[in-house]
Amino acid sequence: MLNVLTEQERAAYHDNGYHLHHRQLFSPEKLNALTGIFEEHLAQKGDKLSDELDTPHFRDERLFDFLLAPEVLDLVEDLIGPNIGLFTSHFICKAPFKGRRTPWHEDSAYWNGKFDRLDKIVTVWLAIDDSTLENGCMGVIPGTHTHGFSDYEAVDTAANTFGTEIRQGSFNEEDAVWFELKRGTCSLHDARIIHGAGPNNSPKRRTGYTMRYFALDMKFDDQLERNQGFRIYHARGENVAGNPLVYRGDRS
Repeated sequence: MLNVLTEQERAAYHDNGYHLHHRQLFSPEKLNALTGIFEEHLAQKGDKLSDELDTPHFRDERLFDFLLAPEVLDLVEDLIGPNIGLFTSHFICKAPFKGRRTPWHEDSAYWNGKFDRLDKIVTVWLAIDDSTLENGCMGVIPGTHTHGFSDYEAVDTAANTFGTEIRQGSFNEEDAVWFELKRGTCSLHDARIIHGAGPNNSPKRRTGYTMRYFALDMKFDDQLERNQGFRIYHARGENVAGNPLVYRGDRS
């Protein structure tokens, strides 16, 4: 345990399923470099929407300087232990006035079957732009990471970033905690927690970089057809479950 977080912060994360880290994650120079990489990806996105820049590290080796940085991994280690794998990452950008709503969901519902269990996956959501209620910041329903999978219903993808949402009435939206973040700060949340985000109806862009990690005592099912060819990476520590990891020297 590295104690980047206090004992109280770690306990609150495990009880509530999230932590708001209102401290700068990277130096200003490093944050500016990451922002520049994002701007390149945004400019080259083609027909994709700005919220669809998934797994950019598969295409851009420079992102490993951030994904495997001690500033990030020290935080993650405090929550899931010293043996860490990099699962995935995603630039999520809500454009001014037209950024789509993110439906209420659990990440774990979409990742069911990828691992033998889902209790030690943490997402670091780094604010590249200020994230506010006005431009569609994320919110969570505290404590729902221990409730199991929810029932889902279809929603319109023209207004939403994907086509299903947790069934209305199965939780109280008034319980939501909204993650308003300054540029360079971050939140961390358990993959099982109910969360979502509003649309961006403001003139200010809202961009985050999600960096997702799992404990290496979890087993990735690389035999499942939909998982084949998906690359997961060694970040830190021992590969306890014998996962098919890509190591730093083998990334090329």
